Amino acid sequence: MDPISIGASQLQLEIRSSEGKLRGNDTGEKQEDAFKEVITSCRSLSSFETTTIKTAIPQINAAIAAASFHIYVGIALSYSAVLVPQIESPDSDIPQASKTLTSLCASIVVLMVPLGSLIAGYLMDKIGRVNTIKVAIFPAIIGFVVVATAPDVYFILAGRIFMGVACAIGTSPAYVYITEVARPDLRGSLISSAPTIASLGMCLAYIGGAIFDWRTTAWLAIIFAILPVILVQLFVVESPVYLVSKGRIEDAAKSLTHLYKNYPKPDQNESLADMHLRALLRDYEKKIIGNSKLAPELALKENKKPTICQKLSEFKKPTGWKPLLILFFLFFIQQFSGIYITLFYSVTFLQDAGADEIDPFISSIFLGVVRFIMSLLNAWLLRKFKRRFLVMVSSFFMAAFMFISGAVTIWIEEGANELRIVPVICLLGFVCTSMIGLLSIPWTLTAEMFPTSIRSIGHSITFSVANILMFIAVQCYRPLLSILGGSHAVQWFFALFAIFGFFFGLCILPETHGKKLSEIEAYFEKKSPARNRVNASDIYSVSVNNKEIEQMLKRKDTA
Repeated sequence: MDPISIGASQLQLEIRSSEGKLRGNDTGEKQEDAFKEVITSCRSLSSFETTTIKTAIPQINAAIAAASFHIYVGIALSYSAVLVPQIESPDSDIPQASKTLTSLCASIVVLMVPLGSLIAGYLMDKIGRVNTIKVAIFPAIIGFVVVATAPDVYFILAGRIFMGVACAIGTSPAYVYITEVARPDLRGSLISSAPTIASLGMCLAYIGGAIFDWRTTAWLAIIFAILPVILVQLFVVESPVYLVSKGRIEDAAKSLTHLYKNYPKPDQNESLADMHLRALLRDYEKKIIGNSKLAPELALKENKKPTICQKLSEFKKPTGWKPLLILFFLFFIQQFSGIYITLFYSVTFLQDAGADEIDPFISSIFLGVVRFIMSLLNAWLLRKFKRRFLVMVSSFFMAAFMFISGAVTIWIEEGANELRIVPVICLLGFVCTSMIGLLSIPWTLTAEMFPTSIRSIGHSITFSVANILMFIAVQCYRPLLSILGGSHAVQWFFALFAIFGFFFGLCILPETHGKKLSEIEAYFEKKSPARNRVNASDIYSVSVNNKEIEQMLKRKDTA
């Protein structure tokens, strides 16, 4: 049985009841008509099988293509691991720059992401999720062209600024898009495809750095700025939620028809795409009427789009500020646990840890491959295990690996050269365990925790804050080496924050795995969602089994 269409029918039952109250009509008659419609729909939809992957192939293709720009993100982020050691070497063709400037070259990408996120948030509502991804190609290409032709470090900084803006514009819409088009049993896995693709980009950057110089690697990276736009053009249709909000009903119908084209057609004339479209339209109409003090007909006629100030005022509600605060602390723990510091400074980190007898560029390739493999595994883990459990397991083992690595680093400094392989092994373990929880899940939660009305702007704000924290953390790496007294102390510092992550997951982090979006929203409101309360954003999550339908019919016939 298909939960999408049944959810649509249940949504209609609730909306028609609400509309009866709003318009002063006989609620009983409205519920009677809607009940009959639900029963008819449920009987005719028993042929749908949403558990099969085949029916979801168009959604999977669209989601992966939308997330494909993350391959550029992976290259842009890890490119500093290739760039910094080469421009700091004595034989570099770049005039010698201070370590402060080279550190800025590494981290300036994430500092620009907040600006790009704000641009992306505006463009998502203005031109749509898909077109926003396409716009990212322009700063993406400019960034690597400027770096590849840079005569000095300041041109490199300018190119990295463009890269940072491109990363945000190309990736923020992908999370929102996947949340709006993917069915719930695949939503977490499809959102996690973005970090997986980014991990593939990191592998490509590390391999390029091991084979070519940093300029050639930059030229080759341009290919991976163009490829995602081609994939988006071929496989991605605009989000039907966005199209309905803009009044583009025919386009929304075409989009839904494409996304559901592999579903079998029900016995009745109305297709699954038509039912979903009708549900979106009714939900949108209900939202307009419910938020207006005017009569229903006037509310629909006088409907005005909310201003930025009105959207920001939504963050005064518990459904706005609570997720924002939780995500802030979760990203704070994530960044200072060393996940991204070891990414940006993978080569330098291994040298500082005493593993310099092993080619650090080759070690970085292994790190990239391991990160990519674990990203693939994480897509399965997110379907099978709860978010809090994964965060706790991830944090615990990250702390263990960093503590052991720090201790071994001290012994290497004292002359235990036979242990130089241990920091590499510990870093591989650290990367593996970070991928299953503390690295990936915070990014997933940014698309799940916020209600539909502020999802775009909520994601943009959170994305901006996360990247500001990333910039601060990356910039702090070299000062921490001096302040704490060496690489071993920095590794123990990372372990301490990983322990914080364990207790944060245990005591504070809410569970979103398998939850409907309305249930997550109700959690932050500290109330239980109404039994039949269904939002258009949740229609994927609602299901009614055949036995329940038959029981409903028997009760109705008896009455």
